[in-house]
Amino acid sequence: MRILLIEDENKTAAFLAKGLQEAGYTVDIARDGEAGVEIAVGTRFDLLVVDVMLPKKDGWAVVEELRGGGTLSPILFLTARDAVRDRVKGLELGGDDYLVKPFAFSEFLARVRSLLRRSPEREQTHLRVEDLDIDTRRHKADRGGVALNLTAKEFLLLAHLVRAAGDVVSRAEIAEHVWDINFETDTNVVDVMVRRLRAKVDDPYKLKLIHTVRGVGYVLKAG
Repeated sequence: MRILLIEDENKTAAFLAKGLQEAGYTVDIARDGEAGVEIAVGTRFDLLVVDVMLPKKDGWAVVEELRGGGTLSPILFLTARDAVRDRVKGLELGGDDYLVKPFAFSEFLARVRSLLRRSPEREQTHLRVEDLDIDTRRHKADRGGVALNLTAKEFLLLAHLVRAAGDVVSRAEIAEHVWDINFETDTNVVDVMVRRLRAKVDDPYKLKLIHTVRGVGYVLKAG
């Protein structure tokens, strides 16, 4: 498997690259944000490891641009910022995991392996509820024949809700499925994501599909 490491600190980059290579991975290194975007767009990677504090273009901007351009590879943020708001920002922009410096290489490798273990759902690739259609293989969704402009995380959330159509999905389950992480109980990132998804899936239409079950979570169903 091939990993892109976007890290400007030479010692950190060399240390992580050596460890990953010894673990059997192929590693490419970009020393700044602009180079990272260029390499990531031109080559398919199984995982992107992105430092937040980068020259030319910071990690936030790198991930936002890549996700906006359709890059779906899992992304692991590395940063010295440990505030909850920074972790939430990284995940909302499209990151899949967030590791705060300094960290042990064993933990870093465990996070890498966890992200790489995720495989595409081996379920039907076309899902439908009322006039909502999802193609999980092509990562496309439309409602009433109109394409929905969803981010990678929004699509993952919607697909999860559709697969569980009629059943209540808890916030904790959404956090684990979409980000593979346990959020603090006061973190509202799940609710924010659902609001953004509703704006695209429900707001333009009379029939609402995404419903709140107060104190529990959300359910996708007609009516």
